[in-house]
Amino acid sequence: MNEIISIKNLIYEVRGHKVILDKDLATLYGVEVKRLNEAVKRNIRRFPIDFMFQLTKEEWDVVRVRSQIATSPKGGGRQYLPYVFTEQGVSMLSSVLNSEQAITVNVQIMRTFVKMRQFALENKDLSERLAMVEKYLMQYSKENNAEIDKINEAINYLLDITKPSQIEFKVEK
Repeated sequence: MNEIISIKNLIYEVRGHKVILDKDLATLYGVEVKRLNEAVKRNIRRFPIDFMFQLTKEEWDVVRVRSQIATSPKGGGRQYLPYVFTEQGVSMLSSVLNSEQAITVNVQIMRTFVKMRQFALENKDLSERLAMVEKYLMQYSKENNAEIDKINEAINYLLDITKPSQIEFKVEK
């Protein structure tokens, strides 16, 4: 479960897709970013635009802020904008990077994507139900405002009469 939580923190939403940065995938797979991208470029036909794409400068700035990635002063850091991989792109990486670590990590990433999709679907259903209840209550309160006022008065009356009265002690002299 810890793997799922840590991988979930590496997933961003860009252009309506859940994606993982090339740098994060390279770290997970235990390879250099340069090597990961070389393997992808050697097999570029396996990575159409809905599997992998390069971030624009604006997208990279947003992702960098969210992930709190520090940029290196002179000499270090990225020389190009990063690539990101969708769920399908990550899956395709398993055929390009064929080490034991890549296979193990790939399974964990796929499980994380599935869990996130399940969570989103479950919350969507819950959100829709809450919206229906809210709509019903709003409609009911408009139509039956006087009745609701009476109920509130009765509740307040019950609260008043059930309050403990002040207890006093008389001291005899």
